[in-house]
Amino acid sequence: MTTVRDATFDVLRRYGLTTIFGNPGSTEVTLLTGLPDDLRFVLALHEGSVVGMATGWAIGHEAPALAVLHTTAGLGNAVGAIATARVNRVPLVILVGQQDRRHLALEPFLTGHLSGLAGDYPVRVDQPVRAQDVPGAVARAFHEATTFRGPALVVVPMDDWEAPFSGETVAAPARMVRPAGVSDDDLAPLVELLSGARSPAIVAGAGAGWDALVALAERLGCPVFQESFGGRAGFPQDHPQYAGVLPADRSRLREALAGHDVVLAVGAPVFRQYPYAPGPLVAPGTSVAVITDDPAEAHRSPADLAYLASPSAVCARLAALLPPSSPAAALEAPSLEVPAGRRPLRAAHVLRELALRLPADTVLVEETPSSRPDLHRLVPARTPLGFLSAAMGGLGFAVPAAVGLRMALPDRPVVAVVGDGSALYGVHALWSATHYRVGALFVVLSNGRYAIMDRLADKQGGKAPWPPFTEVDMGGLARSLGCPARRVDSYDELTAALDEVLPSLAAREEPLLLDVTVTVDPDFQP
Repeated sequence: MTTVRDATFDVLRRYGLTTIFGNPGSTEVTLLTGLPDDLRFVLALHEGSVVGMATGWAIGHEAPALAVLHTTAGLGNAVGAIATARVNRVPLVILVGQQDRRHLALEPFLTGHLSGLAGDYPVRVDQPVRAQDVPGAVARAFHEATTFRGPALVVVPMDDWEAPFSGETVAAPARMVRPAGVSDDDLAPLVELLSGARSPAIVAGAGAGWDALVALAERLGCPVFQESFGGRAGFPQDHPQYAGVLPADRSRLREALAGHDVVLAVGAPVFRQYPYAPGPLVAPGTSVAVITDDPAEAHRSPADLAYLASPSAVCARLAALLPPSSPAAALEAPSLEVPAGRRPLRAAHVLRELALRLPADTVLVEETPSSRPDLHRLVPARTPLGFLSAAMGGLGFAVPAAVGLRMALPDRPVVAVVGDGSALYGVHALWSATHYRVGALFVVLSNGRYAIMDRLADKQGGKAPWPPFTEVDMGGLARSLGCPARRVDSYDELTAALDEVLPSLAAREEPLLLDVTVTVDPDFQP
C-alpha cells in the first residue's frame, strides 16, 4: 500500500528536497523514522539553527530547502529565523508537526495552535483538510516558496503519514514556468527618464542581477550605491563605479544622493531606513524609479516610476537601448594604520587583514552590527555571495547560515564574521558544523558587550541597564560543542592565524572559530 508518507517522499524527490534540516520531536517520528537512503537528515540543536541552516542551503543552491519543525515549541523557536528568511527572500518548505488528527478536537498534549504562530512571515500556511491532501500541499508549498521567495509552511498531523494514498491526485503542477520578458514599449518611459538625466545614480539591492546591472551601470557611467541593510551585495564592490552603502537616515541619505537628478533602485525598495528623521527621502527635483520583482516592495516604494518585472531582464534591455555615457570617477581605497604595539585590535584591523587574504570567491556572512560599516568599507564583495546578512535585523542568522551555505557549496570558502553577542544566538550550530564536517571559518569579534545598544543608549541620554558579558568564553563554548577554536589577542596572532587558515579554506573539512579580542570602536555611529 502506498502511504501519504511514500507519496510525499516522491514529491520531495521530484523537487530536489532530499536534504531535511530538523530537530526532531515526537510529532515527527512517524515521518522521520526509517528514512529511505536517498533522503538525508541533518540535525541542528535548536530550531533557529534548523531554519538558519536551511536558509543558507537555499541561498547556496538558489532553490528551496526543506526544514521540519516540532509543533508549537519548534515553530515558536524558529519564528525569528523564518522572519529572516522572508525578509531575505529565501524560499523554504517547512513541515510542521501536529498532534494526531483523530483526537485534535480534544486538544491533547502537544496540540499546536499553529496557523498564526509565525504571523505574516510565511508566504503560505497550509493545514490540509485530509491526510491525502498532504503531498499536494507540499508540492504547492514548493511553488509558493519559489514564486513569492519566502518560507511556505505545511502543518501535518502525525497520523497522516501512515494514511493510504493509492489512487489519489497530487493537487499541484509537476512543473511551473515563470517567464520574465519585458517589451521595449513597456520600457519607453524609463528609457526617456534615464536618457534625459544629467547625473543619474543607481541603488543596487539584494534582488539585482550582477551581470545585467554592471552592463547598465557602465552604459550610464554612473555611481552605484548599495542599499542599506541589504541581505546581499547587489553589485561588485570592487568595481570602479561602486560608491558605497547608502546611509540609513534621511538627512544623510539626501546628502549622499544630492546632485543626482534621477535615482534608479534595482532589486531594492525606495529606501530602507533605520532611525526616523523628518523630511523627504531625496531632495526636490530628484526623480526616483524602481525595478523589482517583489510586489510588496514595488507597492510601498515612494517612486515616480515603478516596474514590477525581472531586474535582470529589464537592466539587460536598458543597457542595449540607452546611449553610452562617460564613466564615473573611481573612489579611493580606504587606509588604516596598524595599532602601536600591535594591540589593542579594533574590528577594522581584523577586517582589513581578512580582506587582504580572502579568496575572490569567498562566501562571507556578516552579523556584527557595530562593525558592519567597517566591513562594508574594508571588505568589498567580489561575487554575488561575497556579502550576505540578515536583512530582517534579528540576531542568530550568520553562524547557522554559514553552515548551510558551506554544505550547499562545498568547493567554496565560507567565512562568517560575527560579533560575540550575535554568535551567542546561533552558537549551537557549531555542533552541526563539526558533526557534518563543514569546514567554514567563524571569525568572532569579541568585545564582551552589545556595543550597538550601548551607543544607542548613549544617544538616548540615559544609562543602559544591561551589563557587559566579559565572562563569556566563545572559544570555550565552541570547544564544548566539538568545534576547534583559537584565541587571538594581538595583531601578530591575527595575521599568523589568517595566513595559516585562509589559503586552504576551500578544501577544509573541519570548522574553526577564531575568538578575536577587539576594543569597542569609539567612532561607531548606529
